[in-house]
Amino acid sequence: MDLTNDLVALSLRDEVDPGPDPSRTPIADDELEALAERLHREAEGEALWVFAYGSLIWKPDFDAVESRVGAIKGWHRSFCLRMTRWRGSLAQPGLMLALKRGGYCKAIVFRLNDDDRLGQIRRMLRREIGTLNDAAAIRWIRVQTDEGPVRALVFWADPKGAHVTSKLSLDVVAAILARACGHRGSCAEYLYLTVKHLEARGIRDLNLWKLQTLVANELRAIHKLDSTAMAVPPAIRESA
Repeated sequence: MDLTNDLVALSLRDEVDPGPDPSRTPIADDELEALAERLHREAEGEALWVFAYGSLIWKPDFDAVESRVGAIKGWHRSFCLRMTRWRGSLAQPGLMLALKRGGYCKAIVFRLNDDDRLGQIRRMLRREIGTLNDAAAIRWIRVQTDEGPVRALVFWADPKGAHVTSKLSLDVVAAILARACGHRGSCAEYLYLTVKHLEARGIRDLNLWKLQTLVANELRAIHKLDSTAMAVPPAIRESA
């Protein structure tokens, strides 16, 4: 990988949490509970699988008892969610991964522990879904694995709204990822951890692989480093 722990450390800085976006209405507790119960019913008594293609791979918020490499057709990863919190700021918005229509995506599918499945769904919803409108981007998908197909829950598939970007070139995305940072870390860190953990499972997403090289080059240019320059970094935090 061209993007390294040293380079990622240069993207990290202290940022204040600006709080929730006032233009978006947070999901109420009763709405979240109703959504969790609906998804629990839709599991139809089968094993509950979750398709993890980004930070859920390296920071899952559920109790998994099994994991498999799996692939879905008709979807691809895209840095298309504009964020002004978490790994971005009002001054320098960031981008997070979602699934967009078309193509192919290979990632990890996790089977959840059958104990307290409803509670685990609640935890995932609190982490992934900020508003009731965001619930429209939760889907059930068919994932192909070497052990056979499974039906899995996925978050942020075909999101809609003003916070969704489209048709940004990889160069533009890389420039944003190299500069955006929020109170939970930087976008470069998010990309680095995602690519690193995919590689550990033998998965190489071509767009992400190109992006990590572009982001590495951006960080070297921002900090006026040559290709052999090194920095002494803090530990990379594997947090969402």
